[in-house]
Amino acid sequence: MDTLTGCSGHDPTPTLEIRTCPQCGAEVEVFSTDASVKCDNCGFEVFNNKVSCVKWCKYARLCMGEDAYKAAMEVANRQS
Repeated sequence: MDTLTGCSGHDPTPTLEIRTCPQCGAEVEVFSTDASVKCDNCGFEVFNNKVSCVKWCKYARLCMGEDAYKAAMEVANRQS
């Protein structure tokens, strides 16, 4: 089964965003599929602010996989 079937808002190709660590100012690579990433320089957890579909999309768990879904839900709940 193709887990992305039915997802109207998901681009299957992950994108990369370079974020600045709010703790130390180092560059942090955050992929669109990451809920959060630890800064290699200081260990601060940098969150992906684009985690939104997990709260409303009925395919989110299938689309992301169980572990990524749980991590994204934790981040989404902390951002609420």
